[in-house]
Amino acid sequence: MIKYGSEQVSHLRFASFDARLERRNEQWIDVVLRFELAAGSDETPADLIDLTALVICTHQGQIAQIVPQDEEIDCEYQFTSEEKVQITAYIESPTMQSRIRQAAG
Repeated sequence: MIKYGSEQVSHLRFASFDARLERRNEQWIDVVLRFELAAGSDETPADLIDLTALVICTHQGQIAQIVPQDEEIDCEYQFTSEEKVQITAYIESPTMQSRIRQAAG
């Protein structure tokens, strides 16, 4: 994770994800991810209370945006490219793609 305006970077490795999906409208599906960190991962930054990832997807399962949130509000952090790769792999998994299509109706 990278805090805006800071040079300090932490590297989160995710062991597992828990996804909540919600159809926003005719174009977007919101996927809120909670996660457990893998052993040996850096810790979540201390100034975050409840870190989640909001992944905005099309109804076809394509990722439009990955946004870190704290207590379900956009925060001053961004995910590193390595963290985004892990999140993307999870969203693109067959199980999640199926769930996204089901949420799209």
